[in-house]
Amino acid sequence: MSDPSLLAPRFAALGLGEKPLQEALKNKKVSTAWDEILTEAGIEATTTGVDPKAASAFAALVTATKDAGSLGGKRAYVAKAIKDGKIKSNVQVDAAVKYIKACKGDIDDAAFDKECGVGIEFTPEGIAAAVAEYMEANKEMILEQRYKAMTPVLVNLKTQTALKWAPPAEVKKEMDIQLVNLLGPKDERDAPPKKQPKAAPEAKGKKVEVKKDEEISKDRMFEEGFLAALHKPGGNEQIIPANMEAHLKATGGKVFTRFPPEPNGYLHIGHSKAIAVNFGFARYHGGECYLRYDDTNPTAEEEKYFTAILEIVEWLGFKPYQITYASDNFDKLYELAEDLIKRGYGYICHCSGEEVNAQRGGKDRGPRSECIHRNRPIEESLDLFRQMRDGKFKPQEAQLRMKQDILGSGNPQMWDLTAYRVLDAEHHRTGDKWKIYPTYDFTHCLCDSFENISHSLCTTEFINSRESYDWLCNVLEIYRPQQREYGRLNLTGTIMSKRKIARLVNEGYVRGWDDPRLYTLVAIRRRGVPPGAILSFVNELGVTTAHSFVQIKRFEQTVRRYLEDTVPRLMMITDPVRVVLENLPHDHLEEIDLPFKPSDDSFGSHPVPFTRILYIDRSDFRETDSSDYFRLAPGKSVGLLKVPHTIRATAFSKNASGEIIEIICHYENDIPFKKPKTYIQWVSDCPSKGSPVPLEARVTNQLFKSENPESNPGGFLADINPDSEQVFSKAIIEVGIHEVQRRAPWPELEGEKNQKHHGPETVRFQALRVGYFALDSDSKEGALVVNRIVTLKEDAGKSS
Repeated sequence: MSDPSLLAPRFAALGLGEKPLQEALKNKKVSTAWDEILTEAGIEATTTGVDPKAASAFAALVTATKDAGSLGGKRAYVAKAIKDGKIKSNVQVDAAVKYIKACKGDIDDAAFDKECGVGIEFTPEGIAAAVAEYMEANKEMILEQRYKAMTPVLVNLKTQTALKWAPPAEVKKEMDIQLVNLLGPKDERDAPPKKQPKAAPEAKGKKVEVKKDEEISKDRMFEEGFLAALHKPGGNEQIIPANMEAHLKATGGKVFTRFPPEPNGYLHIGHSKAIAVNFGFARYHGGECYLRYDDTNPTAEEEKYFTAILEIVEWLGFKPYQITYASDNFDKLYELAEDLIKRGYGYICHCSGEEVNAQRGGKDRGPRSECIHRNRPIEESLDLFRQMRDGKFKPQEAQLRMKQDILGSGNPQMWDLTAYRVLDAEHHRTGDKWKIYPTYDFTHCLCDSFENISHSLCTTEFINSRESYDWLCNVLEIYRPQQREYGRLNLTGTIMSKRKIARLVNEGYVRGWDDPRLYTLVAIRRRGVPPGAILSFVNELGVTTAHSFVQIKRFEQTVRRYLEDTVPRLMMITDPVRVVLENLPHDHLEEIDLPFKPSDDSFGSHPVPFTRILYIDRSDFRETDSSDYFRLAPGKSVGLLKVPHTIRATAFSKNASGEIIEIICHYENDIPFKKPKTYIQWVSDCPSKGSPVPLEARVTNQLFKSENPESNPGGFLADINPDSEQVFSKAIIEVGIHEVQRRAPWPELEGEKNQKHHGPETVRFQALRVGYFALDSDSKEGALVVNRIVTLKEDAGKSS
């Protein structure tokens, strides 16, 4: 029997530190298995040149066989295969153990290699070719099922093809690319089917109500799919189990997430999903979410972005557990960078960007090579790193790189990433203290660890980063949070690139970053879209690992549905024409009581004056009548909303340009009432009651003409819709607008009510037959400006 106490020098030969050793020695069965397996593999204290991945593979073999023993001596074959670099991954270890358990006689080398994927190497080109071959063979099925085939395709790629041994993240990434190339972006055909309400049970004399889908599935994004399948706190295994014990003690077993934006620009609609996922997931599980600014690049950060990001998070209804900054940890990050070098996993590189790119295979992904500085002595790298800190190097003269696996890994995130670089810039929080700044790849996972994040949720463009994320936490032997990736949200028919939006702003195509035609969140907010509607939109889409390419009209459908239930209704006329009721006295004044929402008494009502002179919309009158026209025309009667009697046009007059300027009508209060075929809106001329209220109405439409502005041969600027905004500078509205302003936001329980940042955009209303509108920030006392949020449903005016 071997002696487990002799494990220490052999663990050191594998690059394992003191903590893994102590954990192994806690369990006699585990320490015995480690000792036996390393003996079988021939790992001694003096052994050198072992593949860095061997330690992980040996650990997997220990776990798989600690209760099964040596399996008749066959386990030694697997142990030697790991030492020799034939078996490299945990998937291969599992296959090898399965093979030797089933093997009745001697092990056949060729059969073993085939069953365990020995010698199979993958290049990005090879993965792409294998995925393409499978998809071509199954093209008919994929075209029929579209994105519903995504999961079975991925499963089959990983079980029925040689890609079983390929890096899972690379296979998934390539499959996503080829599916989009074959099918195009997701559209309405790929939307999940709406849940059908259960049939109401029969009940004598009692009407059983069925709740709306929205009420049933209020938290659907957390109850179904990707987020529902995530691990529970404590479920992310650690190389050092004691790290998990400390984590759970610090968090009390709660969910902890973080939203980590870079403060170098305004957030856009895609970020609303990230905010909803991170803050919402924590809130749903009774946990907490940090707002952590990733402020590691002082050359691109501005105070206005910090402020705007916090306001948007609060506007969406979330309160950060704490507001933190990556820069809070600059001292601690520096200490860990030195620790990384001391452990042999970091080195100072003096290569140019072009040289580093060439080492990584260049743009054609050719052969890779190691940096010539990679194996410099640890003490030399440590001294050079301190010189970087002390300002002895200029930008691009030196960088700290992580010693990962540039030759062996197919994942670019393991190709010796940069951890620290020299930047000649003062930091807004730390001033000129630092001459070097950590990169995202170094900072992000470590800050997650410092803050005891249980679920590090990010979008799938970071799926390759999961390996480097785990690697860095593991080699530093600190608590490792669990990163998981979901598909990002994209809207078609617009652009979200900061650089391209800056061109629109700087070249005067839009008023600013908050122009209501854009899809930055500050613009969506100014347009008047309620935060609750955005959260409903994200919830309806659900959360999966696939990118969502959603048409703007679907977003607007959700907003419209939300507004329909939550805002009051007012009469607003964008192009008014004067109407004189000839048979009413000049001083006629009565008050008509108008409900703010005819179908809901809880909204209340308000009085509006009705006088001899009023205004209607120019489109509600025609000089020449026709059988299919039901509004006002010469000799024809029409109803005025909520007014007791109809009016009949008797004459009209024009100006020199041929434009109708006045319509003479008879108020039909002297004949028996006959219900008109339609009613139109109106606003009285009554200065004593402050009517009408003048305003400027901005009717916004889609900024671009096509679903993909960037595909225009002339560039995205050539795709701009010349009719993206119509301005009605002489519009008017009824006096009810003042009460709507006083009571905003509607309803009173709306989350914005208690927000310190709510502004004029919370004054929302439905302008009958025109659209949903909100007050714009350009409004001044006596000079209101409104933006159209969305259009009405096609039949909305009929029920108004």
